Amino acid sequence: MRIAIATVQVPFITGGAEILAETLREALISRGHEAEIVTIPFKWYPVETLLNCMLMGRMMDLTEVNGEKIDLVIAMKFPAYYLKHPNKVIWLCHQHRQAYDLWGTEFGDIHKENDGEFIRKTIILNDNLFLAEARRIFTIAGNPTTRLKEFNNIDAITLYPPPGNCSRLRCDGYEDFVFYASRIDPMKRQRLLVEAARFIKSDTRIYIAGKGSEREIGYIQRLIENYGLSDRVKLLGFISEQEKIDYYAGCLGVYFGAYDEDYGYITLEAFFSKKPVIIHEDAGGPLEFVKHGENGFVIKPDPEAIAAKIDEWSENRGMARQMGEQGYNTLLEKNINWDYVIDSLLKGSQ
Repeated sequence: MRIAIATVQVPFITGGAEILAETLREALISRGHEAEIVTIPFKWYPVETLLNCMLMGRMMDLTEVNGEKIDLVIAMKFPAYYLKHPNKVIWLCHQHRQAYDLWGTEFGDIHKENDGEFIRKTIILNDNLFLAEARRIFTIAGNPTTRLKEFNNIDAITLYPPPGNCSRLRCDGYEDFVFYASRIDPMKRQRLLVEAARFIKSDTRIYIAGKGSEREIGYIQRLIENYGLSDRVKLLGFISEQEKIDYYAGCLGVYFGAYDEDYGYITLEAFFSKKPVIIHEDAGGPLEFVKHGENGFVIKPDPEAIAAKIDEWSENRGMARQMGEQGYNTLLEKNINWDYVIDSLLKGSQ
């Protein structure tokens, strides 16, 4: 089959959604299909720009290219799923959350604008219209499935994607550091982990990897300096995929502090590396995988509570190992593999 993967991207920014699209493309090609990613640039400010992006999504013509038919479109993000195609399947990462669950919260932005209410209603109206055109609707996790039902009264099937590097992830042991690899952003809450370092009683260090805005990185650097944590907390910046795999392989455990995450590859990468995970009670998607006291900890977003759990791992490596192995078993139980994903997306489309 000739398959187009439709999504959007903020130019020069690469995150989990972009990695997922590329991994999906590779999985389709490895199974004998022709597959290509088609993106539209996405900009959310000023707020009226969202309307232009929505129009671009609707105007995308992927019925054929160079005179040859495109058999199937898999649309993944707002507003790429607005496109018209007779065989459109949606595998939803998330909608434009500022119009939904983030409306009126500290992480939202549309509600602060004069035209915010109009923009929000326009997004919801068009989502209802164009999502309904799809032959089948999947989401990448239970969290976006729940939101889709709650806000749009649309049913979807949760279809978990494995991380693209899952076959390479490994466990080499449980050394004296906790690892967190993610985009540096207030919603990812690296700040909490740095604050927690003040209260860690063991010799466990904190390694934080990832790119982000200069403003947020500067804030975290000032925290490290002001608290005298330069010997305990290390900002690794951008690291290669191989370096990330190596850090996962050696770490004592993984911290994933994100607020209301849609899915959370970090949890899966940690479990494929047989490492336990600390998340918070408002983590969203990772709550589908992390079970408190079994394969990690689910705790309140409090620095002292984080430090206490890190010290538990440090003082009892056997517990950390047992939790990590149970995390790996969790992934096997949930049937997270590409054969299942591709079969589900392509069912009835041959």
